Amino acid sequence: MNTPREISQHDERTLKIVWNDGAERLYDVVHLRRNCPCAACAEQTPAAADKIQMDDQVRPTEIRSVGRYALLIAFTDGHRTGIYSFETLRKLSGKL
Repeated sequence: MNTPREISQHDERTLKIVWNDGAERLYDVVHLRRNCPCAACAEQTPAAADKIQMDDQVRPTEIRSVGRYALLIAFTDGHRTGIYSFETLRKLSGKL
């Protein structure tokens, strides 16, 4: 299983994850927030999710490991229930 070896703030709006297989990926934090996999966000229809006026200034306030399979990312807009599996993060990578 690919796991993060290093997580850092690449710039104000971008996270960088270096995976244990050597792959380096950049993640737009607004894109991550808009694609939150938590139950509350997943229940929204795509049309409803598109209508959410998300602040383009949203940033992570906390990133921590959840077991050996995911990261929990809390954001400045108060949202803190998004658990991003490593598999999900690999799928979201490069979508800036």
